[in-house]
Amino acid sequence: MSFAAALPNAISFRTLPGWMLAILLLAVTIPVGIVSGPLARLLFIAGCGVLGWHVWKQSAASHLQVLLCLFCFAPFVRRVVDLFAGYDSTGLMLVGPLITMIVPAFTLWQALVSGRRFANVQIVPITIVAACTLYAGLLTVAQWDLMNAASGMIKGFAPLIYATALLLRNEPMEKLLEAAASAFLAILPVLGLYGIYQYVDPPQWDRYWMQSATILSAGYPVPYGVRTFSTMNSPGSFATFVEIGLILVLFLRSGPKALLLTAPCAIAFMLSMYRTAWISSAVVIAFCLLFHITRGRAFGAIVGSVAMILVALMTPFSEVITDRFASFFEGSNDSSARERFDQFVSLWEMPMSQLFGIGFSNVDVGVAGAMAVDGLFITCWLSMGLVVGMICIAALFLACGNAILAAFVTPSRNAIIVGALALGAIVHFPLANIMAGESGFLFWTFVVLLGSKAQAVRRPPA
Repeated sequence: MSFAAALPNAISFRTLPGWMLAILLLAVTIPVGIVSGPLARLLFIAGCGVLGWHVWKQSAASHLQVLLCLFCFAPFVRRVVDLFAGYDSTGLMLVGPLITMIVPAFTLWQALVSGRRFANVQIVPITIVAACTLYAGLLTVAQWDLMNAASGMIKGFAPLIYATALLLRNEPMEKLLEAAASAFLAILPVLGLYGIYQYVDPPQWDRYWMQSATILSAGYPVPYGVRTFSTMNSPGSFATFVEIGLILVLFLRSGPKALLLTAPCAIAFMLSMYRTAWISSAVVIAFCLLFHITRGRAFGAIVGSVAMILVALMTPFSEVITDRFASFFEGSNDSSARERFDQFVSLWEMPMSQLFGIGFSNVDVGVAGAMAVDGLFITCWLSMGLVVGMICIAALFLACGNAILAAFVTPSRNAIIVGALALGAIVHFPLANIMAGESGFLFWTFVVLLGSKAQAVRRPPA
């Protein structure tokens, strides 16, 4: 159900659509946080659990819209609450969307009790990655690092649980994609307008968070010094969500309204300075050019992208965007590329070359001498070791390969879009960890799960 179409039907609390309940929960948390302080964090997490349970019983499509709302706006609410209640270094409120994502786990328990088994090819990579995640978690527990063990396990398992629950729900891929496109059509304008405002003059809660947190990738808390992260938790997560949102809207919606609503977000997307998402978007559009069903929309996306770049170059942001695009041609002088290469060298020179892994760790890059951990390859190698890490990465490639293959076997518009997103996800592998947390939610839901056409489960013979 689209956001606009649901408004006339909102008669009572029980009949409110899921996305409205999510917005209501987010809106109420802010004044509660101002009045009650830290208590609001626990109330928000509890509210996310109740909301997830209620909406999952309605439909998986509605639940997907709720998750998109929570992941996009919960970090903003967290920063506002932190301004009045004090900075929370654990980011407790960010657990809320993960709890909403885990709620459908009861579906898995019912399936196990009833003896149902999967007929979906994607369950193989999901199972392998789950086993590798458990291995990293046990390594962490063995070191009595219980906080990192709990954090790593919930971030790693939540997307896997949700993807498996969607498989069991057997809801059509088309319905889920339409629900996501409808949600993004309403979310992207808010992300874009706030992101531009944040770049020009970051609000007080954003400045407070940037000064308190040890995140170095968000720039500086001064006008024209922020790498836009809008209402989200980092430029990388913001750009990754916007990338998928723009692709879904541009390929599943038509008309000037969609272009007008997404234009501010396209500019904010460039102000994130997140080149990985830029490259991934180009790869996604190029993939869609291969099929006649999506070729027209792909050409339209290219024309729209060029137009938005030209518009951005006529704004006060032109210099910083131009410099960031120019960095693609710096070659060996690209400091970001050198840092990522140095991470591989440092890890290889460690004792036993991290053959067995060290488990989940929370690296504070703000501490002198701490090695940043960027990219899926480095993350798996460090946490799981060389052997188990390679198995995990192979499973992720298998999942993407299944989605890409589905686009060629059944070349419908939806299958092609998901196959393109799977290819775009591979671009993120060396540069970002998209396996866990909010990025894992996007990966397993849009890139992996929906790429498989066989979503049924069947009972074993009596």
